[in-house]
Amino acid sequence: MRDFRDAKTMARSLRQRLTQRGLTISHSEALEMVAEQFGFENWNILAARLATEETPAVAPAPLTAPRIAPPIPIFRIFDVAKAREFYCDYLGMSVDWEHRFGENFPLYFQVSREALILHLSEHSGDASPGARIFVWVTDVVAIHREITARDYRFLKPGLQDAPWGRELQLTDPFSNRITLCEKPGNTAGTT
Repeated sequence: MRDFRDAKTMARSLRQRLTQRGLTISHSEALEMVAEQFGFENWNILAARLATEETPAVAPAPLTAPRIAPPIPIFRIFDVAKAREFYCDYLGMSVDWEHRFGENFPLYFQVSREALILHLSEHSGDASPGARIFVWVTDVVAIHREITARDYRFLKPGLQDAPWGRELQLTDPFSNRITLCEKPGNTAGTT
């Protein structure tokens, strides 16, 4: 196993196999089961352990500039089922992990699709509804075709041309907005 993403793939496979046999479990339950198979108390400990094992044992070169990773937007949500329907079923994102401080506490979880990573939170202080993010993509026409084929009844987005590219504007059930944009001159998305 190279990193935690391999463990996530194992969890997805486990969940699919159990579903085929009539047993339904959540993605987070599958992650916990994979962690237990490797002898760890929970998924968070396994993910942290794998991350440290992948860190090179050599010291960083002197005088290197600090590195900053891309930001991860946090969107406020009010209904987990509606969030899953929009982000997973409609946009095709995967739930990477979930966290609650205890029974009957708000959910905080991460969804991703390729390089797009979002944190979704039921916690009232984490973010304000109505946030907006802008994401560069290739072949926005294909993405539009893919998601509109799923026939999500609450959103029927169209493509729009702007001076900076062709856009697909999406609004989740909580008024958070995602603009997917293909740069002008990218021939992948022309039809």
